[in-house]
Amino acid sequence: MMGGVTSDQVQIVLVAAACAVGVGVVGLLAAWLVRHLSIRWQLGLVVLVSVGSVLAGVVAVARLMFISPHDRQVVSLVAGVSGLVGMLVALALGAAIARWSAALREGARLLDAHGSYVADPRGPSELQALAAELERTSERLAESRLREARLEESRRELVSWVSHDLRTPLAGMRAMTEALEDGLAADPARYQRQIRAEVDRMVRMVDDLFELSRIHAGVLRISPETVLLGDLVSEAIAGADPVARARSVRLGGSVDHGIEVTADAAALSRVMTNLIMNAIRHTPADGSVEIRGRLVDDGTEQAVELSVSDQCGGLSEDDMGRVFDLAWRGGGAARTPAPETGDGVEGPGAGLGLAIVKGLIEAHRGVVAVENVDGPAPAGCRFLVRLPV
Repeated sequence: MMGGVTSDQVQIVLVAAACAVGVGVVGLLAAWLVRHLSIRWQLGLVVLVSVGSVLAGVVAVARLMFISPHDRQVVSLVAGVSGLVGMLVALALGAAIARWSAALREGARLLDAHGSYVADPRGPSELQALAAELERTSERLAESRLREARLEESRRELVSWVSHDLRTPLAGMRAMTEALEDGLAADPARYQRQIRAEVDRMVRMVDDLFELSRIHAGVLRISPETVLLGDLVSEAIAGADPVARARSVRLGGSVDHGIEVTADAAALSRVMTNLIMNAIRHTPADGSVEIRGRLVDDGTEQAVELSVSDQCGGLSEDDMGRVFDLAWRGGGAARTPAPETGDGVEGPGAGLGLAIVKGLIEAHRGVVAVENVDGPAPAGCRFLVRLPV
């Protein structure tokens, strides 16, 4: 019948489908048996099942249609030769994939042994993507090892510097207490004030160490609330103004009116105090420290930006990458702290303040950075804090 499906065609489809299903079931059983063998044999099995399904269907339909034995033999030989060629191609492709996977496995072994891997752009796209991912993992591991080495170096420096910063005042207090006990102190009240000042400085250092331990342990808890940035900046400037005056440093700044930020007020106040005191400590006499607060919009989201600028002389590229590291105190003359003034103003710290700033800001899902500033005024640094609104 023209334009329709005949009963013979339906019968041929059913017979071919039955043969294909039968061969497919046998192929699945064989695939399960060889599931642990090389992929080359599994690819060969796929070709064998495909050709076997065609051959079985052709032979069954040929018998059903009463085709002569000679014709059936011709069809079988053609299908057999095609299957053999397909099998050889499959085995060759499987061997190539096996070599590529072996090279990938060797690269993974080298990554485990030496921590480095370079992707080889060969093989199918899936294997190339896996090799590229291994290379990216190698780069991330290298960066992680570098960070770990820097952190370990910072910890050693911290232990050394904190030991020195504690040993020196302790030795001085011991000498002063012995002088007081022996009645040799010419001005006992002065000695007592000095002992109290040294005790207060050590208490602040211990508090900083405790705060850092909470940050690094991930147990720091913040209590966000809506606060006016201007009030926090004004309080921080007022608290640091006596220190700035004692060092002959001008301290000023401004905050755009009405800026509100959702943050832990105590933590943000400590951030600003640490940044301002750090700027004062590294700014020479007759220099200035400027604090600015504003609302910024980069087109995707709004944020509150707080900046603290000093006149320290600038940072080297190496110091720019380490300024927020634990126990960092500066690697050059530009960041050499001003000497003790002799009026009770705290001198160089243990390199904990900026590390605490970074930890507190990141706990607020913000970012902190530093940049060098050039201009008509003496060169310096600008610390930028950005917090989400």
